[in-house]
Amino acid sequence: MMQPSSLNPVDLQPGDLWGRVRSQTQHALACGALQSIPTSYEWVESGGVRFLVRVVTNLIRKDADLRQQLAKPGKPVNPFLPYDDNLCVGGLSEHHVCLLNKFNVVDHHLLIITRHFEAQDTWLTSSDFDALWRCLAEIDGLGFYNAGEPAGASQPHKHLQLISLPMDEEIESCPIAPVVQRALAASADPIVTADLPFAHGIARLDGMDTSDRHGGPYLSDRYLALAQALGLLDPSMPLPPQSPPYNLIVTRQWMLMVPRSQSSYQGVPVNSLGFTGALLARDHDQLQRVKELDPMTILQQVGRSRV
Repeated sequence: MMQPSSLNPVDLQPGDLWGRVRSQTQHALACGALQSIPTSYEWVESGGVRFLVRVVTNLIRKDADLRQQLAKPGKPVNPFLPYDDNLCVGGLSEHHVCLLNKFNVVDHHLLIITRHFEAQDTWLTSSDFDALWRCLAEIDGLGFYNAGEPAGASQPHKHLQLISLPMDEEIESCPIAPVVQRALAASADPIVTADLPFAHGIARLDGMDTSDRHGGPYLSDRYLALAQALGLLDPSMPLPPQSPPYNLIVTRQWMLMVPRSQSSYQGVPVNSLGFTGALLARDHDQLQRVKELDPMTILQQVGRSRV
């Protein structure tokens, strides 16, 4: 049973994160707090990208948990306030806590949540990026942010997410990485590549030091530059309280931002991971629909048109 958290978890020390992730995963599995969702997968070629499409084999527990939340009277339940202490990896900063994703489809899927409520459609801050970089510095992974419901966010409490790389033993990183690496050879920054048929911007992350625990200001500058280049933010005006919907993907080497128009296309949901080349189908019928619709076309439909 979920117990109220103190909001004062043990702070993670440098070098502690991966060990804590592994030990907390073992504990959370043993006590039933972590309820991993089994999947199978197929590779689907589309638009020059070999998409990894995972097929969920059992969503019963997650659907039941959602129905239980919706059935409770009063204001919507926030699973992060209080969070389940059994899922807590530790404190990242005075503003952020690291949790295990309760219903994970990949191993060691982490959530980086604000200790107090902030809305998921607010702009990311230097503090948010500091917390993300603390994780990326110790885990060579892929961080991402679904800015608002049209971008695939399922919870209104601000949270970034991180999974380790590579996504599969057959690839070096994520499916979209070869496209991004080719684009990084270009001289312009922010970078736009003709290989992606939707509005996007790519930024290099030069000189990021994994021994530096404070990468927030640099990442924040890169992020705001992408938002301005994509027309999501007016540089002549103060930062508004809410952002338009977008997806953000961050690795140690690059950052990708994609403005969004809708959360799904013909029943196929897409969040940030879709733009890394990884889609999720609820069953084999939906897998067939993904193939028929074409993965890159799905991304084009849920994104925005290139200018």
